[in-house]
Amino acid sequence: MCKKLFIAATGQNCGKTTMSVSLMHLARKKYARVGFIKPIGPKIELFGNRMVDMDAALMAKAYGMEEDIELMSPVALHKNFTKEFLAGKIDPRRLEDSVVDSVRQLERKYDFLIIEGAGHAGVGSIIGLNNARVAHLVGAPIIIVTGSGIGSVVDSLRLNMALFEKERADVRMAVINKVRHDKRTQIIDLIDQAFAESPIRITGGFNYSPILADPTLGHISRLLELPLRATTTERSRIIHNIQLGAASSQRVVDSLLDSTLLVVTGSRDELLVTISSLYHIPEFREKIAGLVITGQTPVSNISQQIVEDSGIPYIRINRTTADVYTALKDDVAKITVEDEEKLNWIKAHAEQEIDFDAIDATL
Repeated sequence: MCKKLFIAATGQNCGKTTMSVSLMHLARKKYARVGFIKPIGPKIELFGNRMVDMDAALMAKAYGMEEDIELMSPVALHKNFTKEFLAGKIDPRRLEDSVVDSVRQLERKYDFLIIEGAGHAGVGSIIGLNNARVAHLVGAPIIIVTGSGIGSVVDSLRLNMALFEKERADVRMAVINKVRHDKRTQIIDLIDQAFAESPIRITGGFNYSPILADPTLGHISRLLELPLRATTTERSRIIHNIQLGAASSQRVVDSLLDSTLLVVTGSRDELLVTISSLYHIPEFREKIAGLVITGQTPVSNISQQIVEDSGIPYIRINRTTADVYTALKDDVAKITVEDEEKLNWIKAHAEQEIDFDAIDATL
């Protein structure tokens, strides 16, 4: 008989996908056959000739489950999906049947099935398939992933649990994610006290890490929708700092921090040459992750040649430095299969920080 687990969240950016990746890794150590499904996919991408949810695509590629991709993303919300649904062009019963049928097929194939929700409990309500209803339809016990904090976590858990209870969905555990290592025990104990009268268990997830919070060079390339001149290894490098190259070259160099992406206008020849030259030195290679060269002013031929010869990763974009810097600062990185450094980090730290046996025991 297949065990099922529905991974919900109190909101966006709680680390739900990170939890799915880690639980897939840990479950495969205990169960021979482990599957995955993202019933409702609000963020989609092209997989072969089919549009599927981004997380389903990630799991299929990362864990060699490409043959299941149609079952792993039964309802992918394309651009005009909700408009067509509200106009009566999409049958709600067909959507519900598609989700349930996909889960049932995967249940027959696997010993353990991870079902990942989309955002908070109410996401999907517009099409009659919010997370709470989906979890009830497929009969899957739920763990809710939250961000860190105390009061805010308790508030968001109570708010989300109200809908789960309304839909008669079975919440078993809350996983407090992104906790500070030195506050981990205290935070978990206090939240546990707040739910002393509730049957749900409280446990800890991942400690906060900039490795998970920060983007990779490859992600920046996808965000800006422009090519990145870099090797495969360099694409997965994690950017811990984003800095404007607006000061003098010496001041920019002096203020470089660990793994910095420098945003600099193409007219700053002296800075481009300086940074490219320093990239050859191991001490500075640790600090310099790459360049985003901005503006419509062409880079001089000699400066361009020096940048090319240095091997420094870079993206060339015609937008202003201010626009690019704002876009980068406002972005929240989403894990993809290209982010090898992050995926390897998740798998390694999952074995240290996630108590899979405790989660498994609640199912």
